[in-house]
Amino acid sequence: MEKGEVDLTGAKQNTGVWLVKVPKYLSQQWAKASGRGEVGKLRICKNHGKTEVSFTLNEELTAIDGLEHKNACAPREHPFTMQTVGGQTLAVFSETSSERGQSEERSDGSSSASGAGAGPDKMALEGVVVQKAECRSAVDDNYMKLKKLQIEESSKPVRLSLQLDKAVTSNYKPVANHAYNLEYERKKKEEGKRSRAAKQQVLDMLFSAFEKHQYYNIKDLVDITKQPVTYLKEILRDIGIYNVKGTHKNTWELRPEYRHYHGEEKTDA
Repeated sequence: MEKGEVDLTGAKQNTGVWLVKVPKYLSQQWAKASGRGEVGKLRICKNHGKTEVSFTLNEELTAIDGLEHKNACAPREHPFTMQTVGGQTLAVFSETSSERGQSEERSDGSSSASGAGAGPDKMALEGVVVQKAECRSAVDDNYMKLKKLQIEESSKPVRLSLQLDKAVTSNYKPVANHAYNLEYERKKKEEGKRSRAAKQQVLDMLFSAFEKHQYYNIKDLVDITKQPVTYLKEILRDIGIYNVKGTHKNTWELRPEYRHYHGEEKTDA
């Protein structure tokens, strides 16, 4: 059979299958018995002309893992609630990888690949859904205890604060100070060491700089004058204008009365 073709032998045999919805914990218990035979017993009987179906889980599969309380057990008795197909056409397909020889069945009419790296897949119709049902747990002590423990587990916070007895050395190691903090402190000390020059001397340096360019940011002016930022800004407020918007945003320029340009609209080429 070529890839893309579907084996319809199951349709010719008119094989009828049941589509049953089961609780999550029950499917997890069934997964533990993979390759070990039966998982329980299915009982079908008539009661006053009405069909009654129930499933009994094997006793060795009742232990629930993943809960702190080791005595938690899954209920054994599970009655079925029968439902009609409702005019729908549902089918079960199997998909087999020719390379690995593995197959996977789904009851919703869809299929999936058996694994990465598998060869061409072969699909086959296994049967048509003739009965829908819902498998529910019988409400007994085991069921009530299981639900209580599941609610407690789900309500636990994902993250907890714990006090460490010793330092963690396997991943992140705390440091006394980070590199960017050290760099900031270094620059701060260098700035603090700068001695204030006379105001007229600073003004001369500023006027000389503004004769070359019309706009400067504060960092460039600090580099030119070698003055502390706060002291330099005090002087600039007397002779300059700080641009807060426009093309030359965040830069300083001289007030019109201090400019020595041929035109006030002249800009640095």
